[in-house]
Amino acid sequence: MCDEIHENNGSAMKTIPVDQAVGTVLAHDITEIRPGEFKGRAFKKGHVIREEDVCQLQRLGKEHLFVLQVAEDELHENDAAYAIARALMGDGVAIKGEPKEGKISIIAERDGLLKIDRVALLEFNMLGEVMCATLHNNTMVKKGQTVAGTRAIPLVVKRNIVEEAARIAEKGPGSRVQGPGVIEVKELRKPKVGVVITGNEVYHGRIKDAFAPVITKKIEEIGGELVGVYYAPDDRAFIVDRLRELLNAGADLLITTGGMSVDPDDVTRFAIREMGAGEITYGSAVLPGAMFLVAYLSREHGAWGMEQKPSALSALPSAEVPILGIPACGMYAGTTVFDLALPRVLAGEKIGRREMAELGHGGLCLKCDVCRYPVCPFGKLG
Repeated sequence: MCDEIHENNGSAMKTIPVDQAVGTVLAHDITEIRPGEFKGRAFKKGHVIREEDVCQLQRLGKEHLFVLQVAEDELHENDAAYAIARALMGDGVAIKGEPKEGKISIIAERDGLLKIDRVALLEFNMLGEVMCATLHNNTMVKKGQTVAGTRAIPLVVKRNIVEEAARIAEKGPGSRVQGPGVIEVKELRKPKVGVVITGNEVYHGRIKDAFAPVITKKIEEIGGELVGVYYAPDDRAFIVDRLRELLNAGADLLITTGGMSVDPDDVTRFAIREMGAGEITYGSAVLPGAMFLVAYLSREHGAWGMEQKPSALSALPSAEVPILGIPACGMYAGTTVFDLALPRVLAGEKIGRREMAELGHGGLCLKCDVCRYPVCPFGKLG
C-alpha cells in the first residue's frame, strides 16, 4: 500500500513497503551503523532498488522507504546523464566510467587541442535542469585527461528537457570549426619545420642566438621535426632564398624569428610577402607577441623557385604551408602568442585577423616569477 507524500519535480514521492520497492528510485540516503566498525551511507539518494537490496534494507530496519516513481515522460538522473553526455561529445573524447550520483566525466581519447562550442554550451546550460562544465577552449590536453563533466540537476528530469539538451548539443549554432557535439579534441599533425633566424647581429656573430633552442624545444614537445635551421642577415633576398631551400627540403611549416618591428632594417615580413604568401596577418592582440605574423603560402604562387619539390604539401588541406613570424619577445618570454597559435595551426585551423583579435581577452601575460602555463589565465577566453 502506498501513501503519496508530495510532488518532487513532477514525480510523486511516496512511502512504499520495502518488498514492493524494486525498480523505484530511492529519494534519500540510508545510513548503516555497525557499532565499533562502521557508520556511513549504505544506499545513496537516487539508487534504483534491486531485488538483492531488499534483504539488506530489511536488516537495516527499513520496512518502508521514501521513493520516486519515474514516469513515462521522465528519466532518472543516471539515464539522463548518459544521454546528454553522448550528445555533447564530438570526435576525440569518451565517457569515463559510469555515472556517479548522476554525474559523468568526459575525457580526452587522444592528445590534442580541446575545442568547445561556447555558444552551444551556453544555450545548453540555459535550460537549467542540465549542466556541463568544461576546460577552456583551445586547451592542450593529454589522452585520459578529464575535459568536461555533465549531469542532470534534479534526481528525475523530464524527458523533453533531455531531448532538447541533446538537440542543442548535437546541432549547436556556435560551431565554426568543428562537427556535431560541443566537446572535441583535435589531433595535431606532426610538422616538419623549417626555421630562419634573422638579424645582422646574430648572423655576423655579434650576439649569441637564443631563438634556436627555444623553438627546438617547443617543436619537439609537440612531436614535430626540424628539417633545418638557417641564419640570415636583414636582407630580403637572402631570407627568401633560405625559406625556399627549407620548402624544397620538405618543410610543411615555416617559422621566422626577428625582423618584425617597424625598424627599417627589419625586413622579414616583407620577404614573406615577396615569396607570394597570401592572407598575411601582422599583429596580434597578445602581450607578449603583439608583432606576431601569420601567413599562408600556396603552391600556386610558385614560391619554391626553380627546383620545386612540393611533396610536403600532399598531406596538407588546401595545399598551404603556414608561416609563423615570431617577434623578439620569443627569445626571453617563456610563453608568448606563438604558444597560443601553434597548436591551432597544427589542428588545421586557419588563423586570421579575427582569431588574432579574439585573443585580446585573456591575452595579457602576468609574467609570473614561475611560469605555470597553461595552468593560468593567459590565452583563456571567458
